[in-house]
Amino acid sequence: MAAPKFIITMDGYFRLGMVGMHKDLLQPNDQCIGGGFYEFDFVSNRIILDRSSLDFGRPKWHLLDRLCVPSVYRGLSIVYRYDDDFHEDFNVSQELKLEYYD
Repeated sequence: MAAPKFIITMDGYFRLGMVGMHKDLLQPNDQCIGGGFYEFDFVSNRIILDRSSLDFGRPKWHLLDRLCVPSVYRGLSIVYRYDDDFHEDFNVSQELKLEYYD
């Protein structure tokens, strides 16, 4: 069953889509460093990321200094919400340099 899932790659690419498995978002030679689920919050103009991939775990944001985002999402801020009581939300848009691609 397809669900709104995302992954990040070691090369800093952010990929999302309605897929059955997180691995369905991988392209040849990708090395995934985590993933989870997403939803759009159009009221606050954000993409909210949360949870983790069963295959790849939580995103390892600390391994990145930039994130390559599809240009269709330009103007939306990106936030990752941890599903525990230990971490504060990670504001991806403020903590990483965002680069857009077509």
